[in-house]
Amino acid sequence: MKVRIGTRGSMLALAQSEWVKNQIESRYPHVQVELLKIKTKGDRILDSPLSRIGGKGLFVKEIEDALLNGRIDMAVHSMKDMPAILPEGLIIGAVPEREDIRDAFVSDMYDGIHELPEGALIGTSSLRRRAQILHMRPDIQVVPLRGNVDTRLRKLREGEFHAIVLASAGLRRLGREEVIKGYIPEGEILPAIGQGALAIETREDDRQIMDLIEFLDHTPTRIEVESEREFLRALEGGCQVPIGGVCRYQGSEVKIMGMVAELDGSKIIRDEIVCTPDRARESGKELAERLLLSGAGEILERIYGSERGMIQ
Repeated sequence: MKVRIGTRGSMLALAQSEWVKNQIESRYPHVQVELLKIKTKGDRILDSPLSRIGGKGLFVKEIEDALLNGRIDMAVHSMKDMPAILPEGLIIGAVPEREDIRDAFVSDMYDGIHELPEGALIGTSSLRRRAQILHMRPDIQVVPLRGNVDTRLRKLREGEFHAIVLASAGLRRLGREEVIKGYIPEGEILPAIGQGALAIETREDDRQIMDLIEFLDHTPTRIEVESEREFLRALEGGCQVPIGGVCRYQGSEVKIMGMVAELDGSKIIRDEIVCTPDRARESGKELAERLLLSGAGEILERIYGSERGMIQ
């Protein structure tokens, strides 16, 4: 049996897809898995901040097209890149166990955001991080930073920035934990929706592939991710707006935290809900509604303008 996995061509995307490939081949020796690299819009446009490119599914649409037309049998994505609403006919067939959720502070000179000098340059590609960093430190400059992990680390070494912020999950999956100076607590910077988790996307009617990857599905992670994605869906948000949220599965209960911020960090609306795991998904929606009533709706209206609901 031959199975084709669609993936982006970055080192991180390939590492993630290779892990899924190895898991499947180890469990099913009769299955041969092939990786097919697909370039997405987000990969092609490297000279603009992600927030200016716009559009739905910057890092997934072309891969989803290949899945829908049968060129590939499944796709491996970073969950945080997934739009809140999937194309008709596609589903997230499996959610493997999550890596570290937190953002990582990386610097050759400083130990954390609070140690940076006034006017320091900190690089990140994320409006979510930018808003929360500026909320803590309005006296420093947050500069857009694109490129793969090695490119970003090289720019830091060459002195373009005093520090950069990256997802710790990506660094850990690439075996680059040694560059992490410190993990940023969720009380300071809430992660992106789905951060640290993988999404294995399949066709809804492909029972054979669904059965093949069922063993990779990790129930606590799926509960967390579905809650976070319901939060995002209720806000009509996407990965290129200053929305952060995380659900933590803690034994007999889950804790859901979410925030919406002004782009300049001048205002952050944040709240949390603790509930039982069976209510995690609906509580994600409830948390979004609470934020909207607290003023998040006005912030999002200003960001989306006339295109609210189109940027996903």
